[in-house]
Amino acid sequence: MILHIDMDAFFASVEQLDHPEYRGKPVVVGGDPQSRGVVSTASYEARQFGIRSAMPAAEAYRLCPDAIFIRPRMTRYQEVSAMIMGILRHHAQKLLVVSVDEAYLDVTHYPFGSSNAVMIARLIKQNIQAITHLTASAGVAPNMFLAKIASEFQKPDGLTVIAPDQVEAFLRDLPVRKIPGVGPVTESRLQKMGIHTCSDLQKAGHLYLHERLGKQGIFLYKRALGIDEREVESDGEARQSSTEETFARDVLDVRFLQTRLELFAHELYAQLQAEGRMGRTVVLKLKYFDFELITRSQTLGRFPQSAEDIYAVAENLLTKKTLAGKKPVRLIGLGLSGLGELSEEPAAASQLELNL
Repeated sequence: MILHIDMDAFFASVEQLDHPEYRGKPVVVGGDPQSRGVVSTASYEARQFGIRSAMPAAEAYRLCPDAIFIRPRMTRYQEVSAMIMGILRHHAQKLLVVSVDEAYLDVTHYPFGSSNAVMIARLIKQNIQAITHLTASAGVAPNMFLAKIASEFQKPDGLTVIAPDQVEAFLRDLPVRKIPGVGPVTESRLQKMGIHTCSDLQKAGHLYLHERLGKQGIFLYKRALGIDEREVESDGEARQSSTEETFARDVLDVRFLQTRLELFAHELYAQLQAEGRMGRTVVLKLKYFDFELITRSQTLGRFPQSAEDIYAVAENLLTKKTLAGKKPVRLIGLGLSGLGELSEEPAAASQLELNL
């Protein structure tokens, strides 16, 4: 069984933890509401006003002028994340860290000898809360796709289990918008085809969906059947560190994409600094609305000296080497590859190498 752990409103929850006066109040972490900034995370108190991630901060302010707006503190979030991921590593031999607040665990061969995935999920949630004073939601299911959906089902502080014999019933009436990666554009297109639920996708069949939607149709058909062949691959000694985000809505706003890259850059830099490692190759990953996946990379002559160095390269790749702003984006990711020890810092090169 696969276990998906997703921290609840992570950035906002850390701010409420560090500032007791913020508890019980609407907290919005992200850009300045007086500029073109966007919301990164909103506390559950703020969500009651309709504030959500990826919303322009100015709109969030209009919805709740009394909200507390905070600029992200990525170093602090990464510090707390390191504690959480340390807890998770004690509970699974295979751990895939997806982002600063999200991870998958393969608990098929639990290191402490129990095969009860639900018990493991409860234990992990208890450990996280005891050590960090934060809550996490968990999903237990036969594969990564179903585990992720399950973890989002009863937030905050939820635990949802989808047993193998419950998959068909669970998916039958599940709206297509609940499938990770399905945004409003895809949802609208499916609705025009008379498809509203996973059951409708199943009835449409893979041939019809492929004819109308191409490879995206095959992807959706498999998910509607609960099929996900991906395996949890341990990130233990990886030569690349990365983070990515799939948006609930396809994005054309380049400024929003730039904001996400800036957050990712700070997250990666803080994480690798803490590990005593760094990488010279900045890798940008984009998946467009039609599921076309591209990567662009640039190799530096030396390790980046700050998160701003990473962001500057990523932003240049985004604006100069992709169709961002012209073609809707459903996923964006940022990584550093060719990781090495900081003590192995190479001599500065006179020029940048560009690998496209």
